[in-house]
Amino acid sequence: MNINKKKGVLIVVMVLVILLLYGHIQTENHAAADSRGVRGQVQQNDRDDGHGEVIRLTAEEIKEFGIEVAEARPGRLEVYKNLPGDIVLNADRLVHVVPRVSGIVREVRKTLGDYVYKGEVMAVLESRELADAKASFLGARERVALAEANFIREESLWKKKISSEQEYLEAKQALAEARIELRSAEQKLHALGFSEESLARIPEKPDVSYTRYEIVAPFDGTIIEKHITLGEVLKDDAEAYVIADLRSVWVDISVYQKDLPFIRKGQEVIVSAGHGLPEARGRISYVGPLVGEETRTALARVVLPNPEDTWRPGMFITARVMVDAPEVDVVIPRTALQNIDDETYVFVETGDGFIPRAVEIGRSNTGSVEVVSGLLPGQRYVAKGAFTLKAQLLKAAFGDGNGH
Repeated sequence: MNINKKKGVLIVVMVLVILLLYGHIQTENHAAADSRGVRGQVQQNDRDDGHGEVIRLTAEEIKEFGIEVAEARPGRLEVYKNLPGDIVLNADRLVHVVPRVSGIVREVRKTLGDYVYKGEVMAVLESRELADAKASFLGARERVALAEANFIREESLWKKKISSEQEYLEAKQALAEARIELRSAEQKLHALGFSEESLARIPEKPDVSYTRYEIVAPFDGTIIEKHITLGEVLKDDAEAYVIADLRSVWVDISVYQKDLPFIRKGQEVIVSAGHGLPEARGRISYVGPLVGEETRTALARVVLPNPEDTWRPGMFITARVMVDAPEVDVVIPRTALQNIDDETYVFVETGDGFIPRAVEIGRSNTGSVEVVSGLLPGQRYVAKGAFTLKAQLLKAAFGDGNGH
């Protein structure tokens, strides 16, 4: 074989060796790439919704940051409607006190803001009209006594055939008329507030007391209005005092037209006024049948106990009316939710630490939410302090932390 042929064979062998080596290198590269892809997929799955950084905290840090862990559980989700309203006087425990007789004011014992008890004297009038009524009563009593004596005498004479039947009947009629007159005089005094006991004591009192009329409190309450002054002439229909029993008040709630289908009698209501005042609970006792032409709202009312005078008429309030209370599989507090990359997350406790997990939420109220997916009953999650974990997560993402 000549030299040229030998060179040609050598070149061909070298080319084949190079091709074989190149093919082997490419195969190894593809295998390595496939291996990295599998590992990357596993790592991505471990990252849990794309935010798989594990936040590791010591027990001391958990306590310092105020992190509280709870177990996801089923529960009742109370759904409320927030409606405006105000506190008003309980009209069933409100009275406008009038004197019932005309007279001159001689004493004013109670003033605005005073608390009065049933039967307590608030003011005293000097009334000629009352004196006339008492005089009529006393005169009628005497006429009844005389008519009774005359009737007994005539009845005895008639039975003995001494007097005629006509005289007996006239005496009987006179007695009946005297009794009617006495009953009329008694009713006038009853209308002025006199009881049977007080009527029986009138003949025993001195004449000077006949003009004395006492304005008394009809029940326990607070004087919220006063329209009486010493020495003035007060008419029988004048409003001297207004007394309110503030131990209970009305909560008048304005119900918008769109909310009317959800509001009904008996629903529970949480009343709040802010400014540090405690909330109060009650139930709707009345829903008005009409919608106001100007406000386009209907009236719903709650009778609210007020033993400590916490709720003052005229206060504006917010009424949270419970319109639904469904049982849901998982309910958690709103404080557990965190927004990361426009998605809603909760932090779940694992053996390695805390990891964020995307969740889908459903119905909610001001304090709690329903979790539709992403968190199962029995799983432990961060109920309070989740914002601290979110901050740790973001620091780790920027390379400024050691969360994992």
